[in-house]
Amino acid sequence: MKNKLLHVFTLLTAFVTLHSCTHPPMEENAKAFVITDAMMDRCKFHVVGKEDVKNEIRFFGKLEANNNKTAQVFSAVGGLVKTINVGLGDYVKQGQVLATIQSSEVATYEKERLDAVNQVTIAEKNLQVARDLFAAKLNTEMEVKLAEAELEKANATLSKINEIYGIYNFKKGSIFPVTAPISGFVVVKKINSNELLRPHEDEPLFSIANTNEIWAVAFVHESNISHIKENYEAVVHTLAFPDLEYKGRIEKIYNVIDGTTKSMKFRVPLDNHDFKLKPDMNCTVTVRYSENREMITIPSSAVIFDKNHYWVMVFKDRNNIETREIEIYRQLGDKTYVLTGLNENETVIAENGILIYDALND
Repeated sequence: MKNKLLHVFTLLTAFVTLHSCTHPPMEENAKAFVITDAMMDRCKFHVVGKEDVKNEIRFFGKLEANNNKTAQVFSAVGGLVKTINVGLGDYVKQGQVLATIQSSEVATYEKERLDAVNQVTIAEKNLQVARDLFAAKLNTEMEVKLAEAELEKANATLSKINEIYGIYNFKKGSIFPVTAPISGFVVVKKINSNELLRPHEDEPLFSIANTNEIWAVAFVHESNISHIKENYEAVVHTLAFPDLEYKGRIEKIYNVIDGTTKSMKFRVPLDNHDFKLKPDMNCTVTVRYSENREMITIPSSAVIFDKNHYWVMVFKDRNNIETREIEIYRQLGDKTYVLTGLNENETVIAENGILIYDALND
């Protein structure tokens, strides 16, 4: 019996000894977490506050050239198209020659201009003769006045023809150069070499659009009209460049309902300095509108999703950081609206908080 008791006691002693080796007391094993200087440098902090709650809605649309920066180019004369210097989609500068037209109308203007120059020369000689005769008392002052009036009339006629030449930039050889009135891209070309143009052609030969600013024009159905107001934020994406985000604001709402589509249009001007955006591209326009209430708002980068819950790291000091669960109302881009779990003026780790979360909770 004593041997059995001794054997049991020996086994219990060994178990206790083994347990003590593999599981040291909590007080000896636990160490308080302290955020290091290096980790502090990698983190960004955000003081919690309330902001206006916004929602968003997406519309489909198309890109259009700013019609305040477009120009249609017509021919001032009829004639034969001699040369075409640009093609569809080419970038042209203001004053650049797009095409040349040989025209009998230009020849007529050339003759009129030559006649006007000759008339001025004759009028100048007549005036000089009249003045000489008046000095010799062989004519009257009235005749000098008449000669001066004839010269003034001849100069006015020549000046008028020169202005026409300046406007249309007529050249010798009965050539009319078609020039670009603005800088931009050729978006319409309706002219061919050796084509005979009629006088006063109704169709433009070229259309030029300056697309350094372009419009995103979207369509709004009746049910969403109340969510659209001028100056609302808008984000535009295109099929051609899905990873690029173009930001703007609603500049104008066209307050007319299309009877066929039952929709209304609005436009968002976009900076297009690199000319990536082209007229008639398809696009989506996401508009953010206010819900007219305020809510706790934090950067979306501060939110950590783990174990089917949302968490944030609440920073009090480098020795006191709390992992706190929050309830989210909505995440909208780089902002997250919080229903419960945070109070105003608390500080959360807005960037690289996942590193501290892993250190504290793994």
